[in-house]
Amino acid sequence: MASGQTKIRVRMAPSPTGLFHIGTARSTLYNYLFARKNKGKFILRIEDSDLERSKKEYEDDIIEGIKWLGLDWDEGPFRQSARTEIYRKYIKKLLASDQAFYCDHSQEELEKEKREQMEKKEAPKHICHRKGKAKKGIIRFRAPREKIVFNDLIRGKVEFESDLLGDFSIAKDEKTPLYNLGVVVDDAEMKISHVIRGEDHISNTPKQILLYRALDLAIPEFAHLPLILGPDRSKMSKRHDSVSIRQYREEGYLPSAMINFMALLGWNPGTEKEIFSLDELVKEFSLERIHKGGAIFDLDRLNWFNSQYIRQMNLDELTKKCLPYLPKDVDLDYAQKVVALEQERMKKLSQISETTKFFFEDDLKYEPELLIWKKMASKEAKANLELLEKKLSEIENFDRETLENEIMPLAEKYGKGELLWPLRVALTGQRASPGPFEVMEVLGKEKTLKRLKKANNAL
Repeated sequence: MASGQTKIRVRMAPSPTGLFHIGTARSTLYNYLFARKNKGKFILRIEDSDLERSKKEYEDDIIEGIKWLGLDWDEGPFRQSARTEIYRKYIKKLLASDQAFYCDHSQEELEKEKREQMEKKEAPKHICHRKGKAKKGIIRFRAPREKIVFNDLIRGKVEFESDLLGDFSIAKDEKTPLYNLGVVVDDAEMKISHVIRGEDHISNTPKQILLYRALDLAIPEFAHLPLILGPDRSKMSKRHDSVSIRQYREEGYLPSAMINFMALLGWNPGTEKEIFSLDELVKEFSLERIHKGGAIFDLDRLNWFNSQYIRQMNLDELTKKCLPYLPKDVDLDYAQKVVALEQERMKKLSQISETTKFFFEDDLKYEPELLIWKKMASKEAKANLELLEKKLSEIENFDRETLENEIMPLAEKYGKGELLWPLRVALTGQRASPGPFEVMEVLGKEKTLKRLKKANNAL
């Protein structure tokens, strides 16, 4: 526990400079689980100090995504843009104590220095030799020369030499902090006990520790999460298909499936169990079981999780969730029958628009060769369709069981493939689809006979 802290308080602090990313979403989940497990508080803070890149639409997307996942926060959302007076107090304190100073080196001078250091194979850093002279320019922190050691709750002991940091920049002016100072001030003011974030922030941690010390603030515990990697083991990015939560949502992934999938993307429950509700994750979660190595994003695994949750759903609820992917004027009872047929096969809700479109088309187009089973002659397929049309016209109860009882004896007599293949293609126009008896039950007698006649004409 951080010095001076008695209660668990964690935060998620996304920057509204892009859509809500899968990596940010997983960090949000882990912070939420840690807070709930330890009866603590979960705070949402929007780090919008970069006014040029921050956009309201991105902030809205982040908040909407967190709500969609069901990760309710206890305090916030707080915005850095509304906290300038708070930052001014801390910046002035650092300037007054001579721990910070204005640096008026030009961008050209800094670039030249950086090039020379890289040519010498030195780590780029800037140590200012004009300290105390300038009264304008960027504000830098006068970094002490010492070893910085901290205990990462996931990685153990981490050491940095502050010599490698140089005099790092902390503010554009007296009211506009840069990232490292802004995050330190906010975390201290909000009494954050644990900072749980991606491992790409490890290099920021020594700078932040130095600032905590300089301002005499309690230092929180740190836990750096493994990165999410694409299948090629590079950092997950836009080139790895979907990366934003909005896109997964639009494709028809369920929030419960996303939560379950993300929880296991770098954390191990220590058992063979794979399906967890959010409440179960709260009970089981611990930082000790988070992996150190990167977690591979496996879309097939996400699809598997989503299919499991789709199968468990109440049919009424599933049908309502599928409606955005079906024709706008669809009859609800008819839609429910269609959804019931696909429930066991669906990996994501959006698939239903493609796999069931034949149910909603009045004018199916047929490929004559597709209506023919293997080496059948065209006239045989035509004769079988005529036989089916005659038999089906005599059946009154068009339910699956009756249809199967009436048609299967004919299939035994004339050949299952020879009879049932052209029947299914006539009903759907597709190579792959649900079985013909289930399809006929949904279509009803009138549509079924109409499609058989049209398929026959196509031959």
